[in-house]
Amino acid sequence: MSTLQAPTMLAAPISEAGSRHTIPVIDRMMDLLAVLEERPGASITVLTAALGLPRTTVYRIVNTLQVHAMVRRDGGGGYWLGRRLVSLAAQAVDEGDAAIADVAQPFLDKVASDLGNSVKLSVLDAEGVLVVAVAQGKRDYALTVTVGQRMPIHAGAAGKLLFAHAPREQQELWLSRPLNVFTSRTITEPKRLLAEASRIRRVGWAQDRGESAPSIFAFAAPVWDRGGKVAAALSLPFILGTEAGRVEALKTATIDTAWQISAALQA
Repeated sequence: MSTLQAPTMLAAPISEAGSRHTIPVIDRMMDLLAVLEERPGASITVLTAALGLPRTTVYRIVNTLQVHAMVRRDGGGGYWLGRRLVSLAAQAVDEGDAAIADVAQPFLDKVASDLGNSVKLSVLDAEGVLVVAVAQGKRDYALTVTVGQRMPIHAGAAGKLLFAHAPREQQELWLSRPLNVFTSRTITEPKRLLAEASRIRRVGWAQDRGESAPSIFAFAAPVWDRGGKVAAALSLPFILGTEAGRVEALKTATIDTAWQISAALQA
């Protein structure tokens, strides 16, 4: 368990021969993007500690990335992956995942229009949870969702649901890696995460109670392919304080929409 764990990408070894043919400043830029991938909203202090670089160097890197819209800075001084990077990532979606996204998009658009909340479709790949389709809600306080966004596998409704339905060997691989702390509700113990996965499989849906961000809750439900495997997770985020009746309606809509997409995939 760690409150400031550098992403796996930083720890990946580079051969001696390979290191002679890399550009150090680009290596540092990629390391910084890797930190933001796992710790969205990280401050300069967090970035400096994770990268082990002088603060002025980190400032120069993030400022350059901002100019190219690869990184953005929020009003509180936190840094996030930028719209240009997200746009590029969207073009790298696996062909099969893109096909699922195409089928799902009309259903996402409808639920976002009907409820006013944003909704997203995520898949699990070798690097973790990847958002492949979204529909932006128009309701006040609707959360912003973006294609290409990366989410933690152990913190959040979609990530936990996809983890729950992953093969055991894949689960063990993820559990062998550090489970970073995002809030006081983040599950960081492997046994607890496995127990949560068992519960998710039993009830058929997952819930985020402020595990990746204190004020963001969500429901997620599985999208099944023709082979009877979970191909994606449909998730619907909402903010803390949403009235109980509406929360129940959001859960129902999440489950129903996931089943509709599953039926369309299997038709």
